This record gives sequence, C-alpha cells and structure tokens, in this order.
Amino acid sequence: MPAENASQNVPQQPGAPAAEEIRTGAQIPRQREVLLEVDHVTLRFGGVVALDDVSFNLYTGEILGLIGPNGAGKTTCFNVMTGVYRPTSGEVRFAGQRVSGRKPHQINRMGIARTFQNIRLFPEMTALENVLVGADARHKTSVVGALFRLYRVRPKPEELAVVDPKAPAVVQAWQRVRRTCGKIFGISRHTLEERAGERKALELLKFVGLAGRANELARNLSYGEQRRLEIARALATEPKLLCLDEPAAGFNPAEKEELLQLIRKIRDLGYTVLLIEHDMRLVMNVTDRIVVLEFGKKIAEGTPAEVRENPKVIAAYLGVSADAA
Repeated sequence: MPAENASQNVPQQPGAPAAEEIRTGAQIPRQREVLLEVDHVTLRFGGVVALDDVSFNLYTGEILGLIGPNGAGKTTCFNVMTGVYRPTSGEVRFAGQRVSGRKPHQINRMGIARTFQNIRLFPEMTALENVLVGADARHKTSVVGALFRLYRVRPKPEELAVVDPKAPAVVQAWQRVRRTCGKIFGISRHTLEERAGERKALELLKFVGLAGRANELARNLSYGEQRRLEIARALATEPKLLCLDEPAAGFNPAEKEELLQLIRKIRDLGYTVLLIEHDMRLVMNVTDRIVVLEFGKKIAEGTPAEVRENPKVIAAYLGVSADAA
C-alpha cells in the first residue's frame, strides 16, 4: 500500500472534517450536514419489489455501510442513486438537488462516483489510461475543441515547455520555440487539461499503491490491483461521495486489511464513503453508521455496536424469525 505521505498528493475535499478530528475518534461530523437523502424510495420490476419504501441519510465526511443478505437490494439501491434505475416512487437528493431522473454521467458530474461489484475496467488500456478516463469527466473542452486545439489560454510559468539542459541541442532549440510560442500565443485548454489529468492520475495511482504499474495493461494486473485501480479511477472524477460496491470481494485477510486502511485514508482526505460489503469484520471496523436491508426493506440503522446487537439483523443473517432470535 502507499506510504503515509502519499495522501498529501490528493486534494482534500472543501468543507470536510479535518483528518485530525477523524483520527481522534469523531465518528460523525459535528454539524451533521446531510449530503445524500434517500427519501421513501420504492423500485418495482413488474410484480417484484426490489426496494420497498427505503429511507436514510448520509452525512458529509462519514463512512456509511449498507449491508444485508444476498438479494437484499443493496446494489439496486446503488443503481438508483447513480442513475442506472429510476425509482417507481420516492426520490434521491444529493447536496439538496434531485438525483432521480438524471442520467449517470450527469450524476457523476454532480459529485457521485462508484465502483462495481464486478470489476469494469478497460482491459486493453494501461492503468494510467484507465484513471485518465475518470479525470476526463471533469474536462471542459468539447470534441471539436480537442481536435482543433481551440480555446487557447495564457499558461502559468510552470505550465510552459521546459528546456532540458541535458537534451541534444536540436531538442533544446525546439523546446525553446515551444516555450516562446506558449508565452506569445498561449496553450490550448485541452492540452493543459490533458497535462493536469495525467499529473492527477499519477498521484492517484501512487495513493492506491500502483505507482509502479502505471504503464501495465489493466488485464495484466492482479485481482486486488484491479480493485484498487477502479477506486483510483472513481477518485479521478473528483467526487464528493464515493460509493464502493463490495470492494473486498475475493480478497485474502491481508488484502482486506490494506483495503480497510485505504478507505480510512480516503475519508481522512475529506471524501464521504458509502460502502456495500459482506465482510462484517471490515464493515464493523471502518464504518461510522450502518443501514441494513432485507428483501428490499430497511430493517435497522445505527452505529456498528447497535446494529451488531439488533435482533432483526441477527435474524436476517441467521435465517430465523426475529422472535426466535
């Protein structure tokens, strides 16, 4: 996993709780600012009720776990939040704006990013290129502007071409020409966005522990590395909320511990995290609150300690009635 100072390369989200406050045990932000509202959401597929009047809030800066037995509706809830499905009734609001009815790319631009239960990378692209796809979501240049290098802007000194004193004379001459032209005519916005995106992508790869694999094809990475790469790509979209759908699936105990530490570092940087996970040890150790679903209904909500002792939760996982539990 990345070194401790790697997190310094990734910008902290504005208005988020300080990392020091989190480390000292503040589990939920003091102001409890609501970031996401799932408001009486019901989703039906014909006669099948996938979500049944589900409501819960997610607060800025916290890690919320969404758990339940197989088929409880956890991923379906993610899909409603991210625009894959439109709820039959109820709505989802993010930062006070309605999410329901928007397209997935519009929701991503609002600040919600996700990973998937089944890894969805571009296997024939490198790790760096996969993260660049995420960074491109924030670029403002149109296709036409990118093709013809329109919208030239005056660059900052550090954005101008660098003259390498160790390069051959011909190369140095060309670098000076590029630097002079940049000062006089400016540099296309698309070029600057590409450079900034590459810097961000490299920083994120370092953050998730893949700095040395940047030029490796995604299909050649190990399963655990592909999981971390997907997290890096999601972070590249600059989200306010990161939704992780079973990120520890298929991990061994050591990899799960590394993932737990990575999730904590992500939250320490100011991101809010919504986590679907079957590994109860990981969920109990990393989340601030937990929402429990069963057959599409919310049956419990509270701190890990409260959920652990809830008879309905025990019954749902053991397959017995609440009375028997």
